Amino acid sequence: MFAVRNLKIGLYLVIAILIAACSRPIANFAIQGETTAPTRISFENMSEKADSFYWDFGDGTTSSDSSPVHRYRSSGNYVVSLKAMKEGKTKGRVKEERLIIDAPTECLVEIETPYGNMLLRLFNETPKHQENFQKLAQEGYFDSLLFHRVIDQFMVQGGDPNSKNAKPGASLGSGGPGYTIPAEFVDSLIHLKGRLAAARQGDRVNPQKKSSGSQFYIVHGRTFTDQEISRLEAQNGRRYSPDQREAYKNIGGAPFLDGNYTVFGEVIEGLDVIDKIAKVKKDRRDRPSTDVWMVVHLIN
Repeated sequence: MFAVRNLKIGLYLVIAILIAACSRPIANFAIQGETTAPTRISFENMSEKADSFYWDFGDGTTSSDSSPVHRYRSSGNYVVSLKAMKEGKTKGRVKEERLIIDAPTECLVEIETPYGNMLLRLFNETPKHQENFQKLAQEGYFDSLLFHRVIDQFMVQGGDPNSKNAKPGASLGSGGPGYTIPAEFVDSLIHLKGRLAAARQGDRVNPQKKSSGSQFYIVHGRTFTDQEISRLEAQNGRRYSPDQREAYKNIGGAPFLDGNYTVFGEVIEGLDVIDKIAKVKKDRRDRPSTDVWMVVHLIN
């Protein structure tokens, strides 16, 4: 009699355990997206019997979204984990996957601003400027500096170390790291909209057109007609290729700067950010009334 009763109790316990096990969440997901930095990776949640989730992307960031999209700025070997949970349950199931993000094949930097982020490619044709900008970005030199000079349909300029924590109305634009960079003029690298170029002192004190060690500008510009381009060619003694003429007619830029300032990069994502910055309110010195800060990240 006792044996039968114990057998029944045992069967009930086994059934209860099986029911509990069957009701536990099952964590599962798939990874989709390009694996070269910088990249956005989509995580498809395929979990079962769960109503809340906790993602750890392996780079110090987390999410509670069901199927998040996460941006990896740098290359690396990341362990992504998903914890799937069910309401009323204290425990959940965890699934981990390893995600390898490769380094980019080009030299890339990202400029973070209050108006969005810009991804830029630094040109191999201007190695001294490329190396210098990489070095400063790696050191965090640009972080919290301002775009201190903004002119609509012309350019947005920053990189003056004196702009960090600068008081309103302060005169800016003369600071730097204490060195200059020899000019690297390349005929194919012209001042199209979105191009990155080095600021410098004027010809009178700088006849060799050496670049500032840290100050730079991003071209906003405007479009030009064939007649305007031809007039600039005559004034500057240079000839534009048919493709360059079309680019200035359709994309726009600042062709009157060509051959005088070193162009060493270009915006490849986030051109609209330049438009937004160019439209901000400014004082009589073209400094934005509300500070436009920057943080520059080296993509590696």
